Amino acid sequence: MPQPARNKPVCRDCDGFATAAITTGIRHRDGSRVTLRVDCRACKGTGYTLPANVLVQVGR
Repeated sequence: MPQPARNKPVCRDCDGFATAAITTGIRHRDGSRVTLRVDCRACKGTGYTLPANVLVQVGR
């Protein structure tokens, strides 16, 4: 089955999976695990980045 084309460039660091849930090993009183949500530093949790020609170099 053909996949729809992506209109936005995907982040190179996280491949579009911008947020990860990491378990700490500790459990809540109800038995569920404590998790931390961590966002990709490069795209700040969006999963997309700007193309290189959009970025502007500042300075000399």
